[in-house]
Amino acid sequence: MAHEPLSSQLKAGVSAGIISQQQAEALQALWQPEPGRGPARFDLTHLLYYLGALLAIGAMTVFMELGWERFGGFGVMGLALFYGLLGLVLQLALERRQLWLPAGLALVFVVCLTPLVLYGFQQGMGWWPEQQPYPGLYRRVEAHWVSLELATLLAAMLALTWRRVPFLICPLAISLWFLSMDGAQWLLGERLTWPERGQISMVMGLVMVGLGLYVDGHRDRENHRDFAFWLYLFGVVAFWGGLSSQQSDSEWDRALYGFINLLMMLVGVMLNRRVFTVFGALGLFAYLGHLAYDLFRDSWWFPALLTLLGLGIILLGVAWQRHHLRWRAALLARLPDSVRQFGPFN
Repeated sequence: MAHEPLSSQLKAGVSAGIISQQQAEALQALWQPEPGRGPARFDLTHLLYYLGALLAIGAMTVFMELGWERFGGFGVMGLALFYGLLGLVLQLALERRQLWLPAGLALVFVVCLTPLVLYGFQQGMGWWPEQQPYPGLYRRVEAHWVSLELATLLAAMLALTWRRVPFLICPLAISLWFLSMDGAQWLLGERLTWPERGQISMVMGLVMVGLGLYVDGHRDRENHRDFAFWLYLFGVVAFWGGLSSQQSDSEWDRALYGFINLLMMLVGVMLNRRVFTVFGALGLFAYLGHLAYDLFRDSWWFPALLTLLGLGIILLGVAWQRHHLRWRAALLARLPDSVRQFGPFN
């Protein structure tokens, strides 16, 4: 059987004569986690797990069309409950085989059936507006979706108390975002404009990032379960998407947009979370593109300045790779002690 390539640390140990080649290979095998368990790298096995789960979840949510309407409300509810029962049986069977990752994904699938079950019940009871079929949940902002989103939030939280599966944060975060949109329309009693939706999305994004910071500060680092990842991801996407959707003719507002994206990149460095850095870089690049194509269209020096800036950023990346630990420590040293001792910065 072919062995995994030795890590650089193990190779160094062999070269220094501290351990033998056989010992290094034994340690490599010992440290290699089984698929679906522990902090393994994202390989083909994990890709297949997530792809299968997302296809099954998408079939019951985003990709669902009107075909199930022929079964009637209680028929839809019964089919969804049947699929949910199959998901629970699959989850328990995978747990018995100690395949924790696919078992957790099966539980997430069950939670994602919650809005379909409640929709079928309301449709069967005659409480659902006939002109608003279930697939519209993921395509429109409507006030009467609020009950489905609250039920999904409750189901996700109950599932989290039963099984500590980080991916359960995904349906929870998505439901929070939908709830912010539909709940605002329900409270206001009128349709929201695109700028208003963007502003609500920004607020909800900040709320999710705040929840991510709290969860990150209380993370069980020994078990390597990162519950904050999905909150950060959807929080940044919601905030950045809402921010980027705002329209303004003021150059000061656009400059503020660029500054906020630059700030996101710095936050990503301090938290060691790439999602902030990636979206901040996209926003900053968009702002520089605006300067190049709109404000300084006929300028000869601006492209030259951007070229020099790009080369400077590459050199900064080289220097960061060499000195990032010391520089990050210097950045954190400028923060107050109460902030610096907070979990995500440690």
